Amino acid sequence: MTPGPLTILVVEDEHIISLAMEMHITKLGHRVGARVTSGEAALEALDNARADLVLMDIHLDGQLDGIETTRLIRERGGPPVAYATAYTDPETRARALSTKPLAFLPKPVSPADIEALVRRVGTGA
Repeated sequence: MTPGPLTILVVEDEHIISLAMEMHITKLGHRVGARVTSGEAALEALDNARADLVLMDIHLDGQLDGIETTRLIRERGGPPVAYATAYTDPETRARALSTKPLAFLPKPVSPADIEALVRRVGTGA
């Protein structure tokens, strides 16, 4: 069973990829609460609006990378985070997995990947 529409925060420093994710999300009947390019902007967006899920790149604009941003989101009791990244070397993956993400998705993220994430959020898995 698919949950009702979710609000998803997209944290991605590449504009074209961010737009593609937004297109996939809206085609699945969900809403993009914001598209931001830095960890700092992601934290601000979460302070100002509710999100049910965060799609997080690892390499971002600004001082915070996606892993440190995810760590801060978890400390603040924020929504689940799924990494959407091209960075899959073992060291980066180990750092990312230490933040207990909902998922670790290689780019490009497909509509099927997003749909599976939405189902996991809806079931609390």
